[in-house]
Amino acid sequence: MNPLIAAASVIAAGLAVGLASIGPGVGQGTAAGQAVEGIARQPEAEGKIREELRGGAIEQLEKARSRLRKVETEAEQFRVNGYSEIEREKLNLINSTYKTLEQLENYKNETIQFEQQRAINQVRQRVFQQALRGALGTLNSCLNNELHLRTISANIGMLGTMKEITD
Repeated sequence: MNPLIAAASVIAAGLAVGLASIGPGVGQGTAAGQAVEGIARQPEAEGKIREELRGGAIEQLEKARSRLRKVETEAEQFRVNGYSEIEREKLNLINSTYKTLEQLENYKNETIQFEQQRAINQVRQRVFQQALRGALGTLNSCLNNELHLRTISANIGMLGTMKEITD
């Protein structure tokens, strides 16, 4: 049950008891007024009238006490039920918070793993690029030396041929 509804029910029950007490109060006042008139008319019947008036008042008081106990019992039930519901909602909220924290922790770990893998891949790529640059430099150097030697050999060959032709 919603705590707001439970609280409103307790308040409504209290108002009902209060309003219900107005009727007997007016009735007791009327009865007392009539009793005073009766005693004024017949002073010899005063003891009997007072006894009847007291008996009616005691009976009304017992009824009011009974209603009050009933309302107190209902209010206690609403209070206990309200506390139980609040405790259930609190536990649900705590469980939900733990689940959310667990999900966030998993997301954090996945993100960390992803970023680590990404960093490793970037390092591998840079190492591979540097290795390729070094190999290309070495290859170019070798090719340049080979080309240089061939060019020199070709020039020597041409000079040798030119010398033979001129001799």
